[in-house]
Amino acid sequence: MLRVLIYEANYAPEPISTGKYTGELGEWLALRGHEVRVVAAPPYYPAWRVEEGYSAARYARERVVGTEVWRCPVWIPARPTGFKRLLHQASFAASSFPFMLRQSLWRPDVVIVVEPSLFCAPAGLLAARLGGGRAWLHVQDFEVDAALDLGLVKGRALRRALYGAERWLMKRFTGVSTITEAMRRRVMKKGVSEARAHLVPNWADIESVCPTTPDEGTRLGFGANPNDVLVLYAGNMGEKQGLELVLQAAWLLRERRGIRFAMVGDGAARERLERRANELELENLSFFGVQPREQLPSMLAAGDIHLVVQRREAADLVMPSKLTNILAAGRAAVATADPGTELYNVLHGHDCGILTTPGDPEELAASIESLADDPESREQMGRNARRYAESHLDRDEILAEFEDVLRKSCR
Repeated sequence: MLRVLIYEANYAPEPISTGKYTGELGEWLALRGHEVRVVAAPPYYPAWRVEEGYSAARYARERVVGTEVWRCPVWIPARPTGFKRLLHQASFAASSFPFMLRQSLWRPDVVIVVEPSLFCAPAGLLAARLGGGRAWLHVQDFEVDAALDLGLVKGRALRRALYGAERWLMKRFTGVSTITEAMRRRVMKKGVSEARAHLVPNWADIESVCPTTPDEGTRLGFGANPNDVLVLYAGNMGEKQGLELVLQAAWLLRERRGIRFAMVGDGAARERLERRANELELENLSFFGVQPREQLPSMLAAGDIHLVVQRREAADLVMPSKLTNILAAGRAAVATADPGTELYNVLHGHDCGILTTPGDPEELAASIESLADDPESREQMGRNARRYAESHLDRDEILAEFEDVLRKSCR
């Protein structure tokens, strides 16, 4: 068995994105008998405020499903901008640095640093070296590329410095894994050899998330009557998604009876999106908070059409984490993605949904309306989605392969 030290700001009980997957990774490894320790921030995402019962200003220790978790202070901006996000990440890297040095005395076999944030990479590398173990980087999100391509961070000199630092750091890890083949190729372009670049896709719990009959009470809670088609966006409401597009599509379909939009979740852009929805007087669209984890299967089943929206600039820098559960639940999707991107290849190649041009509200609205009028296509796409999930997204299979790679790297 291995001693595994996981290092990332986001961890369980955060319900979505990297915190969800890193939490499930730690839990799975612990249940397999490995000793797992975690250095993380208090849960705060996607609302950008600390959950009740935690503090952003104090160190704390707790046990989470078999893992020992050390919570370190972090500065959380109320309105995260590009520069504030950098300060936010730097604050966690600084507060957690002494804890990482302390964990090196535990002599972990492998230190897994999860990106974001790359600010944590130096401490992760140092802890592994001092403890005599291996350092592993798992990339959920190319934060440097995303920050620059989305215009969150600007400046030619800063661009060169960030890319240079990223390349230098990546080359010093024993292995680098990421979640799609396109992202793995990008890792290699950043200087990591093919032998050290590994694919570890995000997974789904295909046993607990599976096709079920929609609960009318849940649908009614999201504003949908029995005969309505519920168009559901569930996930983070940030800048990478470009969710203004959903509001524009809802406005174009405002006079179409029987189509309801529900936007479920939280994030840095939610307040602005709600203001804009009010300005547009969108009576066919409503906002709802993050749903409890135990309500996930019911929420997914409630949506007749699921939206997977992201800006063109974010393509292949991150894979929308919501996609795995949509596929596992056997629901049809309408997504924004260009041909050749990983999201396009999955949905188009396996006929799990309709693809539209990023940034085109007319095309998005037309695709939603077309699928709303074709329940047979929705059902067939849902069956295809579930089939894909069963053959590609099984959590135990994916993590067993990752466990084997980690073991081999520690020999």
